Amino acid sequence: MQVTMCPERAIMEHVTSRWGVLVLQALSNGEAWRFSELRRELEPASEKMLTQTLRTLERDGFVHREVYPVIPPHVEYSLTPLGKGAAGHLVALASWIADNQPEVAQAQARYDIS
Repeated sequence: MQVTMCPERAIMEHVTSRWGVLVLQALSNGEAWRFSELRRELEPASEKMLTQTLRTLERDGFVHREVYPVIPPHVEYSLTPLGKGAAGHLVALASWIADNQPEVAQAQARYDIS
């Protein structure tokens, strides 16, 4: 099977997209978030991009969308168990990057002057 046809690749692209990573990180605190809260947290994400990202992550089984039958409509987003697993890895990677950023910056500086 070719790599481009691998279904895991599409999932990887969804999870590691710019907004996918940020949505999973935001929801990783275990709380449910309203759309407007996520949008404020993830500025400058457009409404369209955030909607597309949430739909994709919901379709993949990472995000749960709860609609409450009230007026005005009340919708909350949270992580599913699958989403919690993925978010845990992303948060760990983000922590590793933060811990190793000075070393990466030094390597970049050495590269840039050579």
